Amino acid sequence: MNHPQGHLVAVGGAEDKGTDLEKGILQRNRLNFFELGILKNIVSLIDNKEARVEVITTASSIPDEVAQNYIDAFAKLGCHNVGHLRIRNREDASMATSIERLKACICIMFSGGNQLRLSSIFGGTQFLDLLKYRYQNENFLIAGTSAGAMAMSNTMIYEGNAAIANLKGEVKITTGLGLMQDVIIDTHFDKRGRFNRLAQGVAAQPGAIGIGLGEDTGIIVSEGIELKAIGSGSVVIIDGRNIDFNNIADIRFGQPISVENIIVHIMSKGDVYNLETRKFVGSEVVIDDED
Repeated sequence: MNHPQGHLVAVGGAEDKGTDLEKGILQRNRLNFFELGILKNIVSLIDNKEARVEVITTASSIPDEVAQNYIDAFAKLGCHNVGHLRIRNREDASMATSIERLKACICIMFSGGNQLRLSSIFGGTQFLDLLKYRYQNENFLIAGTSAGAMAMSNTMIYEGNAAIANLKGEVKITTGLGLMQDVIIDTHFDKRGRFNRLAQGVAAQPGAIGIGLGEDTGIIVSEGIELKAIGSGSVVIIDGRNIDFNNIADIRFGQPISVENIIVHIMSKGDVYNLETRKFVGSEVVIDDED
């Protein structure tokens, strides 16, 4: 299988324009967005800052406000050719203008919100087919935050209360956009205590690698297999390949799961993990001079 020529950037949230704007704390998180360099990492992968970037706010309930904040954010980093590809339903996704704008841009940025909107609106469309083609065959960039990151994988968590995620059936899984295979991505991982949620997903599909993204944290995916951690927090990798005992298939719904021998890795800024070998392959050492 040929490795994709494009890049993915999946971000764990906190700078999420949709959710944070609704909570009235956008300004604080906008500052974090710049100070921690998440958006700078995205912009660094765009060779020509004059090239077209399209922001897709399909997941958000306040698309216009969210899009404007992304446009302003990109502009502060020198990217002024940024548009709002306002897709609200499957008809919008199938419009010729939407397809033409996808053909003309160099980067797509998916905002946060509800990831089920992304899978249900784009699934099976020509738009998604073209998006995958460009990512596979061109130097094309796809970025997503929160819901936009979770939808990148083939297996997608769309619901699950973290407080009871250790109980069978409390984690709901469906098919995502399929930009990455054999992974499950969860976001807001540390702040919302989602380890059990992702662990149950991996227990149900041990061949998939769980990727938990903390807030103000993300990964750059190169060649579809190399994950580099970016941002201020932690990326948690859950590997179920060596699971021994696993009762998830045998217990009733609502009972606690038992899983033996899950492997967990914790990555921070600069660490690199290979999905094919399931091993760390490098790290940038950051020296703290404080006592």
